[in-house]
Amino acid sequence: MAEVQPIISFEDFTFRYKSQDEPTLKHINLDVFPGEKVLILGPSGSGKSTLAKAINGLILDKDNGGFTGDVVVNGESLNDATVFSRSSTIGTVLQDSNSQFVGLSVGEDIAFYLENLNTPLPEMKEKVASSAKIIGMHNLLKRLPFSLSGGQKQRVTVGGVLNGDAPVILLDEPLAALNPKMSNQMIELLDNLNKKNNKTIVIVEHRLEEVLHRNIDKIVLVADGEIVTVATSDELLKTDLLEKYGIRRPLYLECLERLGKVETNSRNIWNVDRIDLTGYQDKLRQLVAKPSTEQSNADYSNKENLIEINNLRFSYDNQPFVHIDNLQINRGEKISLIGKNGAGKSTFAQLLCGVLKPQLGTINELGNDIEKQSIQEVGQQVGYIIQDPDKMIVEDTVIDEVALALKLHGFASEEIKLRVDKALKVTDLYSMRNWPVDALSFGQKKRLTIASMLVIKPAVLILDEPTAGQDFRHYKQMMDFVNQLVSQNDMAMIVITHDMQLALDYTDRTIVIDNGGVISDKDPYATLADKELLTRTGLVQTSIYKLADRVGVSGEKLARTVSI
Repeated sequence: MAEVQPIISFEDFTFRYKSQDEPTLKHINLDVFPGEKVLILGPSGSGKSTLAKAINGLILDKDNGGFTGDVVVNGESLNDATVFSRSSTIGTVLQDSNSQFVGLSVGEDIAFYLENLNTPLPEMKEKVASSAKIIGMHNLLKRLPFSLSGGQKQRVTVGGVLNGDAPVILLDEPLAALNPKMSNQMIELLDNLNKKNNKTIVIVEHRLEEVLHRNIDKIVLVADGEIVTVATSDELLKTDLLEKYGIRRPLYLECLERLGKVETNSRNIWNVDRIDLTGYQDKLRQLVAKPSTEQSNADYSNKENLIEINNLRFSYDNQPFVHIDNLQINRGEKISLIGKNGAGKSTFAQLLCGVLKPQLGTINELGNDIEKQSIQEVGQQVGYIIQDPDKMIVEDTVIDEVALALKLHGFASEEIKLRVDKALKVTDLYSMRNWPVDALSFGQKKRLTIASMLVIKPAVLILDEPTAGQDFRHYKQMMDFVNQLVSQNDMAMIVITHDMQLALDYTDRTIVIDNGGVISDKDPYATLADKELLTRTGLVQTSIYKLADRVGVSGEKLARTVSI
C-alpha cells in the first residue's frame, strides 16, 4: 500500500513581515494529512493567522514580507503558488467576514462560486438553498450581507465555501462572533463535513473548549511563532502547557482539578459528557452541600439612574424590531446583554449611544433625552466599543489611536501620556505602541479599540463582544482592568456577549433580548439555570452546569461555589 502523502506540509518555514524586525513564524515543520481535523491553537499574536495565510496563499498578497523554507499544498510549492491556485485546494473562511462578501444579498454571496462555474440556474438555486439551510440562513437569502449580525455574517461565508469542491476547509477564528448554540452547530457542521464528505478541516482558534464540542485529531499549539507541541486533545489537557501559554482550560476541568489532579491514564477528558467521574461524584456533592457563603445580589436601586427607557420602539424597513417598554440602568451596575445572533443586541446598543434614533418612546441618559443631543454629546456620556475594530480605528499608529479622543477633548499632554501608557500596558499593547495599526492581528486591534475608549472614562461603557479574538490571558487581563475601572469610577458597564462564563465572572445582572424585546432580567447564575430560556434564545449552559447534571446536583449552586 502506497504511503499517504500530506495534503499540507510546512518544511522549515520562516516568515517575517516587512514592518517587523523579528520573524512572525520561525522554523515551522508540520504535516496535515487528507481527512484530518486539525486545530491550530495559540494565544493572541502567536502567529496563528499568519500560519493560516501561509496555507491559503494570502501571505503572498501585497508583497507582505519574505520567507524561507516552503509550504507545500497538494503538491504545489508556495514559490509557485498564487491565491487563485491555492483556492482550488483550500476553501477559506476568514476571520473578518466583511472582507469576504462579494454579493448584494445573502443568496448571491452563497451563489458566487457556482456563478463562476456557469452552473445552470435551477441547479444553482437548489445548491444555494441546501447550503443556506445547513448554515441556518435559508430565511434570509434576500438580506444585504452588511445588515447582518456578526454571527450571521460568519455563517454566510461558510455557506459560500460549502459550494466549492476544495478538499480542505480552513477557518480562521470561526467561533468568535457566534452564540453558544450556533458555535456548537458550527463545530457539528465541520465534524459532519469531515466524516461524511472526507473534508480536511483546519481550524485556527484559541477557544479550546468550544472547539472540543467534537473531538479533534490533533492540536497544534503555537506560541511566539513556533510550534510548541503537536498532540491529541487528551495528551494536551494532561499537561500544564495551556496555562503556561494563556489558553483557558475547559471549565469543567478547572472545577474537577480543584478536587484533585486528573489522572494521567484517564481517557476522554476532552469532553464533559464522556470524562470518567469516578472519584469525583462524592467530592462534588460535598462541595455543593457546604453552607453557602455567596453574597446577596448587588442592589443599585439607591444609585443614580444613568439610563431610563420608556416605550422604546425602532424598526428596520417598516418592520417592528426593538420594543422595550421600561428599563433602567443605574450607576455602578455591571450588566451582560445576551441573546441569539440577530436578536437585537447591537441595535439596542446603537440606540443607547445615539447612532440610531428612537422612532417612538424615549431614552434618557443622565437626565437628558438623547433625541435632543448630538452623537458627540451622547458619546461623552456613553462609550461604545463595537464588534468590528476596523470600523473604529482611524489613526495610523497604536499610540496615536489611543490618544486621539483625549486630544480632541483638550486634555493636557501630561495627562494624555499617563492615561495612554496605563491603557496600553493593561491591554498588553505598550511594546507595540509605535507599530502601524495594519501590523496588528484582529485580537490586538480589538484590544486597541478598548484601550482607546477606556482612557475617556465615560459614565456608561458598552462593549460589544470584547473578548472575541482574545486568548484567556488577554481576556482576563483586559476584563479585570475594565472591571476595576468601572468600579473605581462608579460607571455602568454593559457587555454584549455570547460568553456565558464572562457573564458569570464579571456581571451581576443579565438582560436577555429576543426578537428585539427584553424577555429576562435577573442574576446571571439564575439565568443560566433556566433551561427553557436558554433553549428559546440559542444559548447553552457552561460545562460546569453540565457537570452538575451528570452528578445530580444544582448547576447554579456548583457554578456559584466554584466561581473564580
